[in-house]
Amino acid sequence: MNTSGAHGAGADPAVFGIGNPLIDVVISATDEDLAALALDKGIMHLVSENRQREILTYFSDAPRTFRPGGAAPNTLIALAGLGVPSVVCGKIGNDEFGSTYNEQVAAYGITSRLMQGEGATGSSIILVTPDGERTMNTHLGMCQEFGTGDLDEDLLRRANFLYFTGYMWDTAVQKAAIRRALEVAHDAGVTVAFDLADPFAVERYREDFLKLLEDDVDIVFANRTEATILYGGAGTDAGASTDAASLAEELGRHVGIAALKVGKEGSLVAVREGRLGTTPHVTAVAGRPIQAIDSTGAGDMFAAGYLAALSQGSDPVHAARAAGWLAEEIIQLVGAQFSVEHITRLRGELARAME
Repeated sequence: MNTSGAHGAGADPAVFGIGNPLIDVVISATDEDLAALALDKGIMHLVSENRQREILTYFSDAPRTFRPGGAAPNTLIALAGLGVPSVVCGKIGNDEFGSTYNEQVAAYGITSRLMQGEGATGSSIILVTPDGERTMNTHLGMCQEFGTGDLDEDLLRRANFLYFTGYMWDTAVQKAAIRRALEVAHDAGVTVAFDLADPFAVERYREDFLKLLEDDVDIVFANRTEATILYGGAGTDAGASTDAASLAEELGRHVGIAALKVGKEGSLVAVREGRLGTTPHVTAVAGRPIQAIDSTGAGDMFAAGYLAALSQGSDPVHAARAAGWLAEEIIQLVGAQFSVEHITRLRGELARAME
């Protein structure tokens, strides 16, 4: 069943995104808690429903908050909140979490192409330590069932950008849906933006991602760890450079625009104007000195700020300023998403951040 909302249903979208819609369950934790649960800090773990129950039992007395999440949906919801016409496409369950998800995303004014299936809505238990690092424990649920038949190809053809992340490579049906979306996007002249999303995803699908960059992607977002794994194999023992400028240049040889996130230092933007393999021009964009409370969603907001700026006519370097600024705003809060009121207030400030 298609659960598209009324918001923007007749408008051509600037960004059509496909991702894993997840209900985020956010809980404060300590390093000792992570050790007791045998969890690697700062990593997204794919877990079973039973493992999620174990973690929730451990934190049975801890306060928790529930928010609509998932990497690509976070980006798309923020884009809609910033006034950029956007579509969120994915699969949820016909359950309480699914109903909650639909109700919460509708408030941002996004066009929903969330499909409902008979199964559990995906969820992620996000453990936030005092240093702002987030450790995610995700059960994908119905997200894994998103397939080619769930894709609104007509709406995709009318978009300016197709956006997805590396998390969509975890099941064969999801992968097939993305490959079909890429075919539609290329035929319609839609710009393709791809976020590597997670170091473990890059380790699992390194060869596939390299081929995607060479054949299908126009814009790529990555952080230093992800890029290092991409060009050096799992870990750094293969002799790959971890120098940010070198990594940004390597990314830029494969795509038209590459934005490499380097934490508090900001980002590096590589723009290639010649043929594939041509050396790109790399520009450093400095970050702001701020106090991070929770790094959840920083990469998602970076992508949102970048695509928002591009959709409003910004050049790639000024777009990186907007992207970094929005990412810095979210890490000063707890959680991966701004409230509707907050993101609406940020619309004007985002434009000033590009100056």
